[in-house]
Amino acid sequence: MKQRDPKSMTVNELWALHLEIKSALAGRIAAEKTKLEKQLKQLESDGALNEIPRAERRPYPRVLPKYQNPAKPKETWAGRGKQPRWLTAQIKSGKKLEDFRITPSSDWTRKQSSRKHD
Repeated sequence: MKQRDPKSMTVNELWALHLEIKSALAGRIAAEKTKLEKQLKQLESDGALNEIPRAERRPYPRVLPKYQNPAKPKETWAGRGKQPRWLTAQIKSGKKLEDFRITPSSDWTRKQSSRKHD
């Protein structure tokens, strides 16, 4: 391959070089694509792609709510993640987080104490 100085080439010569490079790249890309597709088919036929283990997410236990909006009892918060707007507004107005704590029922406390002894 001969060395060409682009600064000394005319516009027509540069355009011809561009077309030559474009053609050579297209041919090489097509050859590489064909080669990779053959490799992929070989892997699929060998079953190698099916043997890749997939990491499964572990199941997280359900988290019971710890805080409740007294104005709308259906609005609760488990204490995880961002505080809900109703709670943020109440805290800004001067109330404390513990004012909204849900008192556990006797049934819930019985379950918790039995788990500690297991």
